[in-house]
Amino acid sequence: MSRPFTPKVLTANDLIEGDAVWLTPRDEWSRNMADAELLEDEAVAQDRLLFAIAQSDVVVGAYLVDAKASDAGPAPVHFREEFRTRGPSNYPHGKQVGA
Repeated sequence: MSRPFTPKVLTANDLIEGDAVWLTPRDEWSRNMADAELLEDEAVAQDRLLFAIAQSDVVVGAYLVDAKASDAGPAPVHFREEFRTRGPSNYPHGKQVGA
């Protein structure tokens, strides 16, 4: 028996800069996970994944990840995705410049 579907977001890496990005409901890629489209239907999620994979001129490595709804928008469920929201771990690049 398969496990029930849990909410997901689509993530990938920006082709040029390499930053982690998330697909928004407007078919744009955002560097902020809170802007992502929260996918709560498995068929819709698979369709959106195919859309993302077809954008090989913009992003690489698109995949679905578990997410949860929060007041600020979709939020990570697993540590790996929480880590990706912070950007590169080698200072002073990406989102961590101001840290």
